[in-house]
Amino acid sequence: RARLCNAEWALQAQVERIVKVFDEMNDPYLKTRKDDILHVAERIQRCMMNEPEINHASEKLDSHLKNRIVVADDLTPADTILMQHQKVAGFITEYGGPLSHTAILARNLGIPAIVGVHNARNFIQANEQLILDGSTGQIQISPQKNDLTLFKGLIRNERLRRKNLFDLKNKPAQTIDGLKISLQGNIDRPEDVRGLRQFDHTGVGLYRTEMLFIEHNRIPDEEEQFETYRRALRALKGHPLTIRTMDLGADKELINTTQHGPLVHNPALGLRAIRRCLKDPDMFLPQIKAILRTAGYGPTCMMIPMITCVSEMDQVFELVEQARSELKARRIRHDANIHIGAMIEVPAAALAADSLASKLDFLSIGTNDLIQYTLAFDRIDDEVSYLYNPLHPAVLKLIQMTLNAGESKGIAVSMCGEMASDTKYTRLLLGMGLQYFSVQANSVLDIKHIINKSNIEQLRPLCEHILSLSDPNEIRLAVDDLNQRFS
Repeated sequence: RARLCNAEWALQAQVERIVKVFDEMNDPYLKTRKDDILHVAERIQRCMMNEPEINHASEKLDSHLKNRIVVADDLTPADTILMQHQKVAGFITEYGGPLSHTAILARNLGIPAIVGVHNARNFIQANEQLILDGSTGQIQISPQKNDLTLFKGLIRNERLRRKNLFDLKNKPAQTIDGLKISLQGNIDRPEDVRGLRQFDHTGVGLYRTEMLFIEHNRIPDEEEQFETYRRALRALKGHPLTIRTMDLGADKELINTTQHGPLVHNPALGLRAIRRCLKDPDMFLPQIKAILRTAGYGPTCMMIPMITCVSEMDQVFELVEQARSELKARRIRHDANIHIGAMIEVPAAALAADSLASKLDFLSIGTNDLIQYTLAFDRIDDEVSYLYNPLHPAVLKLIQMTLNAGESKGIAVSMCGEMASDTKYTRLLLGMGLQYFSVQANSVLDIKHIINKSNIEQLRPLCEHILSLSDPNEIRLAVDDLNQRFS
C-alpha cells in the first residue's frame, strides 16, 4: 500500500525474486523446481483476477491441446494426468529421466513421451510438425513426406500386432511346461482399472496411492481414501487389489508442502515413503484405516514402500494394530487379518530379505528404486540416466537373493518395477524364478505372450549361466542371445 502497488503486482515481484534464487542454484534438479513456484503463482493470480482455474477450463483448453505434442521444460505427474484428459498426442520435456514418475506415468497411460531433451524448446518451434517415437526416443522435426508415410506404416503394423495379441485376453498366463504365472497390473487411480480390463481381467499388484494426494494437492481424510480405494476394488470385480501406502517425496510431492530445516539436495535419499509416514503417524493412520476398511469388502493387501530393516516393519505393525483397535471400537467393518508385504527397493532390504520374509506375507521387488540406489544415481536426473542398467550383476544378485528368500520362507515375491514390464527381461526373470509379475496395463498381453511360449526347464540353466557373468556387457549380449533363441 505504501508503494502504491496492487496485490497482483506485489505477487509478481515476489515471484520474480524467488525464481532468481532458484536460477542461481547449482543443483540442476532444484533449479527446475522453480516451475512449481510459477505454477502456484499462476493459480493465485488467476484467483485474484477471478479467472477460471486452468485445471477446470475445459473444452476450449482441451480442443487446443488435443492431438498436439506438448514441449515443456518439465512436467509433474499431475500435469501428465491432465494431458490424458486433454488427449494430447505426446510430450517432450527438457529435463527428467526415463525412470521419473512422470515418465512412468506416461507409459502407464499410453502417452508417447521423450524426456531429458535439452534445449528442446529452442530448436522446436510452435506449430511445427513432429514425429515422436517414444519407444526409440527418436524425434523428427518437419519430417519429409516419405518419413511420414514410413511412420504411418509402422503405426499400422503396431496396431495390427497388438490386435492379434488380444486373442490372449482373459486366457491364463502359463508356461509350456505347465507353470502358472500371476500377471497383474499397476495403477495410479481407480479409473485406471478400466484401462487394465481392456487388456485383461486381472488383479492389481501395485496401486500407487500417492496420486490421490498429488492430484488434490492435500492430505485426504480417512473417508475419502476409503471411498477411493473401494472404488478401485469394486472395479476389479473380485480380483485382488494390492494397495501401496503413500510414497510421497523425491519427484512425487505436494506443491504446497512446507520445507522444514535445511534444504534437501537429494530428496530421493530424504524423508520419503515409509520414513515420512512413520515420522507423521497422524497422516499415516487414516490411510491404514482406509486400507483395512477396503479389505473388509474384498481381497486387498497392504504394501509398504522403501523398507530398509525389520524394525521399520515392527513400527508399521504397531500402527496397524492401533488402527485395528480404533476401527473395532467404532464398530466399522474391516479385515483384521489383512496380508501385509514390503517393497524391496533398497539394497539393505534385499540383503535383509530373509529376515523380512519371516515377518511378512509377501515381498515385491521395486526395480526402479532398487537399480537407482544400487548403482548410486538419481533416476530423475537426465545427466546420469545412462547409468540405469537392470542387467548390472549387482542388481541381478539382489533380485535373486530376494527371490530365494521368498522361496525359503514360502511367501510370494512379485516384481512391479519397469523391469517387469519390459519384454527384454521376461525370459531372464522367469528363468531366475519370478512367478508374480505386476506390469503396466499396455504390457500385460506382450508379457503373457512370452510367458505362454516359454519353458522354465529350458530357461533355468541358461539363466544360471547369465547370473555367473560379471561383465554387464557380456550379460546384455547373453540376454539378447536368450531372447533371439526363443523368439
